[in-house]
Amino acid sequence: MSKEDYSTDEKAHQDSAFVSPAWHRRLLTWGVEERGIRPVTLEERTDPQYSKIFFIWFTASTNLLPFSTGSLGPIAYGLGLRDSCLVILFFNLLCCIPPGYLSTWGPKLGLRQMVQARYSFGYFGVLGPVLLNLIGMTGFCILDCILGGQTLAAVADGNLSWSIGIVIIAVVSLLVSFCGWKILHWYERVAWIPVVIIFLIVVGLGGKDFRHIPPAEPATAPTIMSFSAVIAGFVLTWSPLASDFSCYMLPNAPSKRIFWYSYLGLVLPTIALQCFGALIGACLTNVPAWEAGYESGEVGGLLSAMLSPAKGFGKFLTVLLALSVMGNVAATFYSISLNMQILMPVLVVVPRYVFSILATAIVIPLSIVGAHSFYTTLSNFLGLIGYWASTYIAIVLEEHFIFRRGDFKRYNLEDWNTPSKLPTGLAAITAALCGIGIAIPSMAQVWYTGPIAETTGDIGFELAFVVATIVYPPLRLLELRIRKHL
Repeated sequence: MSKEDYSTDEKAHQDSAFVSPAWHRRLLTWGVEERGIRPVTLEERTDPQYSKIFFIWFTASTNLLPFSTGSLGPIAYGLGLRDSCLVILFFNLLCCIPPGYLSTWGPKLGLRQMVQARYSFGYFGVLGPVLLNLIGMTGFCILDCILGGQTLAAVADGNLSWSIGIVIIAVVSLLVSFCGWKILHWYERVAWIPVVIIFLIVVGLGGKDFRHIPPAEPATAPTIMSFSAVIAGFVLTWSPLASDFSCYMLPNAPSKRIFWYSYLGLVLPTIALQCFGALIGACLTNVPAWEAGYESGEVGGLLSAMLSPAKGFGKFLTVLLALSVMGNVAATFYSISLNMQILMPVLVVVPRYVFSILATAIVIPLSIVGAHSFYTTLSNFLGLIGYWASTYIAIVLEEHFIFRRGDFKRYNLEDWNTPSKLPTGLAAITAALCGIGIAIPSMAQVWYTGPIAETTGDIGFELAFVVATIVYPPLRLLELRIRKHL
C-alpha cells in the first residue's frame, strides 16, 4: 500500500468542516496527529524505538486504579491478604498475555486493533464490539477521573469539590491525548517515574501499620472466582486497543521484543499496585486514621491520610498521585477517538483529535454523576466487561491462527474499508453472542447471580471464552464455503 492510496482521505481531512484549514495546518505544525483509522503504510512505519511500548503500558498501569482494584479483595469480597494476592498474581500473569500478544500485530499490519477486527467480525459486524469497547474505555476513564478528582479534593480540605477535581483531571488528560501518538509516547515514557517514587514513600510512611492485619475468614471458591473475574476484567479489556500504540513501529520489529515489552509493561505495575491495594485494604479497619480518611473521601481520603505524616510535602505528593491517572486516561482517550471513527465510518474524514474533545465532554458529566458510589461502580463494571472481551480475544485469535494460518500476508490491507471484500461477520457475531449467552447464568454480580454462579462463583469470562472458541470455527468454515474467499 502506498501513500497515494490515501490522498483522497488527506484532502478530506484538510477540507473538514469541523476544523478550519488554517487551524488544521497550524495544529499539524505543532506535531498534532491527525491520522485516524486509516492504515499506517509501510513507508510510515519507521519507529525503531521498541521500548516505547513498554513505557506506554507501564505508565498507563502505574496509577491509582490498580491500587483501588486490588483493595476490592479485602474490602468488597472479604478475602484475606494472601488469598487476594494469589488471585491477583495468577490471573494477571494469565490475562496480560492476550494484550501483550496483540500488540505485536501493530508493526506487522499497521492497523488499529478494532480495524483489524474487521477481518473476523466484518465491516458492519465489528460495530457491536466497537460499541462495547467504547463503553468499556469510557468506563475506565470515568473511574480514573473519579479517583483523581476524589484525591485532589481530599488534599484541598473541603476547598475543592470532587466535581472540580474531575474536570481538572479530564481536561489535562485531554491535552496529552489531543496531540496524538508522538506526544503520548513521550509523556508515557517519563510520567511513571514520580508515581513509583511516591508509592515507595507511601510504603515507607505506612510500613509500621502493615502488621495490623486482622485475621480473615477462610476463602470460599465462589468468592475467589468472583474476585478473579474483577481482576480479569481489569486487564483483558486492554486487548481491543492493544495494537493502537504500536502500529508506527518498523514492520520487521521482532515480535518477541514487542510482546515482552507489552507484557511486562502491563504485568509488573498491575500486580505490584493491586497487591499493595490488597495490603492496605486488609489493614484498613485496624488503622483508625486510614479508616477515617477512607470514610470521608474513599481512596483519595485514604491516600491523603497515609501521606499526612509528611504534612505539606505529603499533600504535594497526594496531588501528584491524583494526576497519575492521566497516563491511563490520555492513552484511553486516544483509542476512544479511533473507535468513534470505526463506529461511525462516515466520520473518517474528521481529524482524530476532534474525537478526543468529544470523549472528554462525555466523560466529565458521567464521572460527576458516579463519583459518590465509586466502589460499587468499580466492582460491577470490572466484573461485567471481562465477558465480552474474552469472546473477542477467542475469535480474533482463531481467525488468525486457523483461517489466516498465522500469516500476516493473508490480510489484504487494501480491503480494510471495503465491506464486500471482508467477512460478513455473521460467524463472529453468533459465536460472541453464544459466549455472552453462557456468561449470563455464570456471572455473579451485586445485582444478579446466575444459577451456575450460585455454585461456582463468577466463571462467566472463562465459559464465554470456551464457548466462543468452540462455536466460531464451524460457522466460519460454513461462511468460507459459501463466499469462497476470506
